[in-house]
Amino acid sequence: MLSARQILTETGGSIITGDKEGPCTAAQFAGDILFQDISIDSRTICQGELFLALKGDRFDGHDFIQDAIKTGAGAVVGSNWITPEKPKISLGADKCIIIVDNTLLALHAMARSIRKQFGGSVVGVIGSNGKTTTKELIASILGINLNVLKTAGNFNNHIGMPLSITKVGEDTRVMVLEMGTNRPGDIDELCSIGLPETGVITNIGQEHLEGFGSLEAVRDSELELLPYVKQLIVNADDAFLMEGVENRFEGRRICFGIEDRTAEVRAEEIELYDRGTRFTLCAGSGRVEIESGLSGHFNIYNSLAAAATAYSMGFAPDTIKKGLEAFGGVPMRLEILVRGDVTYINDAYNANPSSMEESVRELVRRAGQGPVRKRTIAVLGDMLELGACSSDAHIKLGKWLSGLAVDIFIGVGPFMSQALEAFQGKAIAANNAKAAGSELVKLVRHGDIVLIKGSRGMRMEDALRTAL
Repeated sequence: MLSARQILTETGGSIITGDKEGPCTAAQFAGDILFQDISIDSRTICQGELFLALKGDRFDGHDFIQDAIKTGAGAVVGSNWITPEKPKISLGADKCIIIVDNTLLALHAMARSIRKQFGGSVVGVIGSNGKTTTKELIASILGINLNVLKTAGNFNNHIGMPLSITKVGEDTRVMVLEMGTNRPGDIDELCSIGLPETGVITNIGQEHLEGFGSLEAVRDSELELLPYVKQLIVNADDAFLMEGVENRFEGRRICFGIEDRTAEVRAEEIELYDRGTRFTLCAGSGRVEIESGLSGHFNIYNSLAAAATAYSMGFAPDTIKKGLEAFGGVPMRLEILVRGDVTYINDAYNANPSSMEESVRELVRRAGQGPVRKRTIAVLGDMLELGACSSDAHIKLGKWLSGLAVDIFIGVGPFMSQALEAFQGKAIAANNAKAAGSELVKLVRHGDIVLIKGSRGMRMEDALRTAL
């Protein structure tokens, strides 16, 4: 719960109420108004909530203040919104408008204030791939014994993460915050708000190169986390990541891995199935068998990252097992769908070169199981936000696919057309995801395994909907 006085103090703003003429500062504000929650959507705002008027490239929340104030308890607006030309909004004695210089920075200030008052633990999850699944797995384990607040969905940016922090309750004991980055400085900004004590780094891969320019810059940006945390959960099998961490972090470090047998938390005796995996989790001196509902080799790494986090917080292996096995997966992230005798791998949520390779490997692995290899179809959309590396990355993907057991390659988008040209096999170009789905309907036959993947902007789930 937030109060108007707290917001005024943290933001340096002023307030207009229904029983006062003109705005007043925190020092002049005699009363107080309490808010149950913060909303950035006037369409779904509830009674007792505070509307935050954010401005984006395609929208301006200030256009909806009148609607929001009818239901909500107040609104936070930018100072440039208060002009003589603006229609006067009728306020009751229990409602207000808080005026700040910048509404986004006001959100950050509110979230930072809440975080500083929070007496529990905060875990920050970063990395190129697997952040959302790892965050969900951590929450699944910790939630067995503790009340956990986690960032919703993939709300990992400068709006979603601080907004998630404002949802903290009196009984919350742990916050698990996913933090994403598109350019240098993003992780530093998010950490300055969330102030994580434990940092989890899943891996370093080729992501958002448009904003970074090089893999080294990606790593440096992710490692902006290090000055903030007291303990680090890190992927020992990622040599590039470990090289960056070495000599840059002096706190407690817990490594997880599969290949590195010195890792404190590791997986042994791995068995991959059509649906799910089985492995022995080794955490310190403890050993426990895990029957996970998550498919794919890389999801073992996500599970290990979560297990290492819980282990660092004193959770017993049996509790870790219970939490890992209770989690069923994140929609559109290596989601397995079987229709008749055809298996669809729906990994359409997002894509970058490293995650694309992992998903294709899973496609090929599944096809090779059993006495007869199954036919494979890869339906792939453009990998976006790679900047100057876009053409090279897609051409490299096409050549790489040529050396694998990929029977048919359907490509969507201008960059993926370059991958199609480099592919030495049956290649089909589609203008959009729906068109790719229509091509898939013509081609698919009994026993096939189909992978559908691409960047979020390509909406590759439309290919699956069309095909089904």
